[in-house]
Amino acid sequence: MEFLVIGLIFLILLLLIVWRPFFKQKTQDVRVDSSLRDETNIRLYHEHKKEIEKDYGEGGIDEENYQYLLAELDNTLLQDIETTSTEEKVTTTVTKPYSPFWPLGLSVFIIIFSIALYNKQGSYKILTELPAGHGQQEAKSQEDMLKQREIDAMAHIEKLQQHIESNPEDSEAWYNLGQTYVAVGGFDEAVIAFTRVIKIEGEHADLLGAIAQALYYKNDQKISAQVQKYIDKALALDINDPSTNILLGMHNFIGENYQSAITHWQRVIDSNNQGVNITALKEAVAEAKNRLGISASSSADQSASSSVDNPAPNPVDRAQAQLVAGPQLKVSVSLSDDIAKQLAKGEDRVVFIYAVPTNGQRMPLAAVKMKISDLPTVVVLNNSQAMSSENNLASVEKVHVYAIVSMQGGVGIKSGDFKAEALGIDVNRSETLELVVNNLVE
Repeated sequence: MEFLVIGLIFLILLLLIVWRPFFKQKTQDVRVDSSLRDETNIRLYHEHKKEIEKDYGEGGIDEENYQYLLAELDNTLLQDIETTSTEEKVTTTVTKPYSPFWPLGLSVFIIIFSIALYNKQGSYKILTELPAGHGQQEAKSQEDMLKQREIDAMAHIEKLQQHIESNPEDSEAWYNLGQTYVAVGGFDEAVIAFTRVIKIEGEHADLLGAIAQALYYKNDQKISAQVQKYIDKALALDINDPSTNILLGMHNFIGENYQSAITHWQRVIDSNNQGVNITALKEAVAEAKNRLGISASSSADQSASSSVDNPAPNPVDRAQAQLVAGPQLKVSVSLSDDIAKQLAKGEDRVVFIYAVPTNGQRMPLAAVKMKISDLPTVVVLNNSQAMSSENNLASVEKVHVYAIVSMQGGVGIKSGDFKAEALGIDVNRSETLELVVNNLVE
């Protein structure tokens, strides 16, 4: 109803603007009386003549100037009288009145146009039904947005597939393909893509965790024996693997096992992985604590007391204790100033830090993957990062340690990469090993 009132007010104001010039028009009459002008001229003539005669009588002017001034005065009076005689005695100026037809016609047009526009675009019925219509439009908009996202995802998949056809060993492209398939529900295709990455780079915890996630969603968010197999392998390689712990945290949260969910999510938060939305995880942990009735201030105390209340560790905790036991090789990794300047303007490249046996075998005994933006940093190489439980740091006495900035994103040392190396390092070394990446691989 407010819209109708406002519209009516604007219509009235518009009509007032149209009719205002018509109502303000008026006739102006100007009369000029020529006799009054003549009387004024004669009076001035006599006054000037008296002044001239006075000056002549007092000797202020001579005879010749006296006669000249009188003649000029007479001529001036004659000219004024002649001018007045040529003018009309009364002049009347009348402003031509505006015709009432043009504001009337314009008003009729405005009213008809307003009614037609209102009936087409803004009828009262349509306006009163706006909230419901708006809700339908919003739902339709969300549906269109989801369809558009699916279209964009399929276009991205097609683009990645075309790239992979010409670059079949591009592990990063295969990984992105798998992630995109997960987003659109192509879980089988995602598993194939992640498996391909494993064939190129070898088994890594994050890849096994990605496969576990895809199979988990395919199995209606249930942990089957196959899913559990990949979870166990991922945690054996890296107990803090983000993808696997996030999956387990979500699964436990859905099952209302909030303490277990907190444990898994907190591992990811504590590892401070740059590729994880830590803020979102902290919010999830806070929600889980809220449902448990745990305040932020008491969470640490409850976490400590939980080990007393539950003396028997769960399988994940036992795996962590077994894998972390053994050599702990601390490695400080940084870039030289020259290399840092060269890489500062480019993309955030992948960095591999790993240890291999000194007997010539290239399979890493422990490996960590990160980004240039994570450097400088200190990592700890231990048994939890081994490719298999048989081949780890505890199985040898000395290792070669490498830090590789991969320009192509794949594992191995390739031409164009940057590297640092330390050869024949004792696995039980207590001092931190310093690695400065400063060599270009030819």
